[in-house]
Amino acid sequence: MPNKPAAAKALRQTKKHTARNRAIQAKLEIALKQARRAITAQAKEAGVNVKAAIKSLDRAYQKGVIKKNTAARKKSRLMKALHAIAKK
Repeated sequence: MPNKPAAAKALRQTKKHTARNRAIQAKLEIALKQARRAITAQAKEAGVNVKAAIKSLDRAYQKGVIKKNTAARKKSRLMKALHAIAKK
């Protein structure tokens, strides 16, 4: 237990931030998984799923859950895979 009021407030803030970050991370992972599955299956809705995943990546970056280059790398790989199945 924190001994000072400031430490107690910091603990409360940490719990809130952790819960928010975990929720954003979970939504991101679900979106990425759905996009990858759609690309692998060469589904027609792959473009929609990739767009949703990119939106989740941007949101996670804006909230500070992931870093800028991590978001850029994942977006680049998703788009590369999407374009590869579009060429076939």
